[in-house]
Amino acid sequence: MKYTLDYEKYAELARRVAAEGSVLLRNEDGVLPLQKGQKVSIFGRTQFEHYKSGTGSGGMVNAPYVTNITDSLKEDGTVQVNEVLEAQYREWLKDHPFDIGEGWAMEPWNQEEMPVSEELTRQAAEQSDLAIVVLGRTAGEDKDNSAAEGSYLLTAAEEEILRNVCNAFARTIVVLNVGNIMDMKWVDRYQPQAVLYVWQGGQEGGRATVDVLTGKVNPGGKLSDTIAEDIEDYPSTENFGDPVENFYTEDIYVGYRYFETFARDKVKYPFGFGLSYTRFQTESMGLAVQGTEATVIEKVTNVGGMSGRETIQVYVEAPQGKLGKPLRQLAAYAKTEELKPGASEELILKAELTELASYDDSGVTGHKSCYVLEAGDYIFYVGTDVRSAREVGRVTLAELQVVRTATEALAPVQAFKRLRPFFFGENDHAIANWEDVPLRTIDLTERILRERPTQSEYVGDQGWKLADVYDKKITLEQFLTQLSDEDLICMTRGEGMCSPKVTPGTAAAFGGVTDGLQQFGIPVACCSDGPSGIRMDCGTMAYALPNGTLLACTFDPELVEELYEMEGMELRKNKIDSLLGPGINIHRNPLNGRNFEYFSEDPYLTGTMAAAQLKGMGKYGVTGTIKHFACNNQEFKRHDANAIVSERALREIYLKGFEIAVKQGGAYSIMSTYGPVNGLWTAGSYDLLTTILRKEWGYQGIVMTDWWAKINEEGESGSKSQTVPMVRAQNDIYMVTADAASNSNKDNTAEGLADGRLTRAQLMRNAANICCFLLRSVAMERLLGREEEECTELHSPVSTEGAGDSGQVLARLELPEPKTGEEIELPLEKLSTKKGTGAVYQLRFTKIGRYELVFRMSSTLGPLAQLPISVFLNNTLQQTVTINGTEGKVVEQSVTLAIRQDGEKYMKLYFGESGIDMHRMFLRYVGKNDIESFRNE
Repeated sequence: MKYTLDYEKYAELARRVAAEGSVLLRNEDGVLPLQKGQKVSIFGRTQFEHYKSGTGSGGMVNAPYVTNITDSLKEDGTVQVNEVLEAQYREWLKDHPFDIGEGWAMEPWNQEEMPVSEELTRQAAEQSDLAIVVLGRTAGEDKDNSAAEGSYLLTAAEEEILRNVCNAFARTIVVLNVGNIMDMKWVDRYQPQAVLYVWQGGQEGGRATVDVLTGKVNPGGKLSDTIAEDIEDYPSTENFGDPVENFYTEDIYVGYRYFETFARDKVKYPFGFGLSYTRFQTESMGLAVQGTEATVIEKVTNVGGMSGRETIQVYVEAPQGKLGKPLRQLAAYAKTEELKPGASEELILKAELTELASYDDSGVTGHKSCYVLEAGDYIFYVGTDVRSAREVGRVTLAELQVVRTATEALAPVQAFKRLRPFFFGENDHAIANWEDVPLRTIDLTERILRERPTQSEYVGDQGWKLADVYDKKITLEQFLTQLSDEDLICMTRGEGMCSPKVTPGTAAAFGGVTDGLQQFGIPVACCSDGPSGIRMDCGTMAYALPNGTLLACTFDPELVEELYEMEGMELRKNKIDSLLGPGINIHRNPLNGRNFEYFSEDPYLTGTMAAAQLKGMGKYGVTGTIKHFACNNQEFKRHDANAIVSERALREIYLKGFEIAVKQGGAYSIMSTYGPVNGLWTAGSYDLLTTILRKEWGYQGIVMTDWWAKINEEGESGSKSQTVPMVRAQNDIYMVTADAASNSNKDNTAEGLADGRLTRAQLMRNAANICCFLLRSVAMERLLGREEEECTELHSPVSTEGAGDSGQVLARLELPEPKTGEEIELPLEKLSTKKGTGAVYQLRFTKIGRYELVFRMSSTLGPLAQLPISVFLNNTLQQTVTINGTEGKVVEQSVTLAIRQDGEKYMKLYFGESGIDMHRMFLRYVGKNDIESFRNE
């Protein structure tokens, strides 16, 4: 494939997306957009230190740059920035640098703010027309938000800034550079004239914010979540954050489904809400129904004085029937083109009622384990948010319709009660009622045994390669009969992190990870984090993209698809077959630390956004791995906390986005979660991964575990080595092992095959899933070498050599001529292991041969922390090694260096994350018997 990766176009597109996803919640007296020549005072340190994303694997993108708001305003030139105030901030920041924390999940939610006194704001107001206050927040993997000051709530310092600024200035604009919604009660306290969520916009986030502030882009974003008056108003809050188990008692009533049904008065800003700098008039042009498909036509006219775009949303109110339903469900949405003042556009929106069918997990309708449309009126509402949507028509079903017959799967085994609505009289909202959740009735062990494949064959090496399957000379089934049991077992193991077999610094290698598998022509595929751009821990730079919440707020899947075409090109250029994203878990509660990666509280919006990303990347032969399947709705104790959920809520809310991504987006790579759902760790959940995913949805692709996940037999605790249930469930690949061939993780797959808990046929089935992925991958194309691969890069700001600083030379050492096994100490006195730092040792070698660079180190962090070190020799990457947090235990890692010429070398260490305590570092001479052959390698 020949393609052109134009980084200037990439930046422009990412900037446009970031602007389009910004949500304007308040704009009193038209304070925005800013006018030419206005003088602006900017408060808040985040004006200089823009949050491009949240933290953890989804945010570890080595971006070539990150724009901020103040520099971007000055670059833009529309307004004059108060440079006296700016200088005060910059001087203060010298003694108060950005705190990145001491390692994985240790970055604070917010940063210390410069004190802002009444006198300072009075002086600034005398020199300015208006004020901008920029507030920032982060959270992420292994670090949930908290209903505390500095996270979901403002700090005392932020309260003081807002109080003093709003008192001193007649016009104040508040910009929220955050990954997730936050408490908004302060809007009533301080009454700023404008409030703008700009989320985390990636590396172009600062410029995108300025485009919105100055009116170059009219904000068209809409909230992908409901903002309630208080965190306690979310029904999930009382069952969020428990380290052992969380009961999903709110059931299907998540987000606006709850608030519009039970608590309309608790909403501060409704789902789908967002203002514009112009005004739109909408007019219903009719509702047409054919079968179960409804077509809504809505005319949108720009009746204001500025060009802009508007989003139309269609909601359905289903009859309560015997199951109970939310009063609103998003059924369709569409966004206009940019309309000039006076211009109109007719939008055609199609809503399929069968997609809104309810799942009967109790049998109360007489159709247990079926998706049904109950008899009655289906009322259609159209508007620009869920609250303002007006009725445009209704469809009446005379009798119940069974839409789809399913199979009971993944039902809970612990008794609890769930919410359902009770309507009294003519009330337009429900009273909370509670009912027992239906529990599992099937024998899961019997189902697995009855359905397991048993027929398999082993014929030995017939000389067939996977290319013969690609060329349709033989079937895949024939090909796999050549693989030994050991080969099949090795294929279930992914290698990483930072495997030398694939692109440096990436998350994993999978497929042909052993010499034996490669003899059969099985390629090695590569996957890399994450949802906000490509993570390469060796320091290689990549584009940092807007976060998931922002993308959802665009309500524009076509634009998102266009952006992810560029991401697809970047993946292909870097020889990465799958991005570990999008993340598509539901925003069950605002305190989930990884909400920044995910899209929305609504499964339909989530699924359509995920499908758009997959379609975009797919145009360049690569894909995304949708994750985390399923219910990764909190980070605290995510490895072990049991999510206890009704089968109905799973199917209608938590699995629905994945189903859309599979059926509409063509997903063919999925990642399961760390924790258990209804007592079964998802990496070994047969009903989740086989009964629902493969049998009901017809999924044809791979499933991988999350990195170092646990698996269990029902009734037992989870274990990283318990891979028998994983293979049985069709979780095809365990991520990750250090070495597949030696079974470095000591998994029990071979033991399970030997004692009959597994069959060879099950291993062959999983190998077939993996090979099907490989056959459609760019890795296969590269192995075959039949098509010329040519990427033309234009306007590239991206270095491919390594990120971070160039590294201070810590020591210059003349190495003695060593004996085999001799250890040469490297000094540690000046070594810093902070994230993004480089350290250089200038070494003069007097003897060629192999040396081992040995690290003895520890970390106080927990076992899921990911701490990479990359080793470069004369700017050429040798290897990246990653340790997990050791909880204080000293461990040893080594990197082999091949010294082919004597003389001076520069060895650079690059630390991709903070948190490593280095105890000792030395070079050990391994030796080389045949010097001349070594010299010629």
